[in-house]
Amino acid sequence: MEQLMKGVSRFRDAVYPEHKQRLETLGRDGQSPTTLMISCSDSRVVPELITQSQPGELFVIRNAGNIVPPWQRVNGGVTSTIEYAVMGLGVTDIVICGHADCGAMKAHFAPEGALDAMPSVKEWIGHSTAAHSVIEACCGSADDGEKLDRLVEENVILQLTHLRSHPCVAAALAKGELRLHGWVFDISEGAIRALDGESGKFRRMEDPQHPVPVADFGGHRQQAREAA
Repeated sequence: MEQLMKGVSRFRDAVYPEHKQRLETLGRDGQSPTTLMISCSDSRVVPELITQSQPGELFVIRNAGNIVPPWQRVNGGVTSTIEYAVMGLGVTDIVICGHADCGAMKAHFAPEGALDAMPSVKEWIGHSTAAHSVIEACCGSADDGEKLDRLVEENVILQLTHLRSHPCVAAALAKGELRLHGWVFDISEGAIRALDGESGKFRRMEDPQHPVPVADFGGHRQQAREAA
């Protein structure tokens, strides 16, 4: 806490003056972010730092494993925040961002019973079980590091599928008002791999002049508009 208080003091004395006008405007007029980022709670993954976003630009959900539970009629923090971001704030993009060396994904490779002392964690990680099943079925000969890297990617894909089950997201996609993105952050290299929906592959984001890959698995949005 001593370190945190020193940080608060530095913010007030050195950082706040640089952002004073912007923060005063945000405090007076409210927020209007265009992007929701769903990332892991891992202390090494800081969405605002990775994207170099300013206050008011990025709406963020952080939880263990960057997980989005499938929609159901049970209130929850992730579900409610997604609904508010899409319907209340009108975000145009949602990014699910996994990362290398993810502890939540490592838990799938833990010995049987290792999570019994943390039943809430065990149940939460269950929302990524299908991704682990893919790895077990398709990557049996890979080493542990390769399996983990693949699991991180498969989990991002799975959570995007869960995200589409939320009514507000499905409706916004059908109307062409929302784009979904899947990212993986390499901590040691500071690089992002983004899911290309056309190829189904993650590719490194190198040139900011190139279009950002969209995780669009087919033409469901166009089909929905044509059907309407």
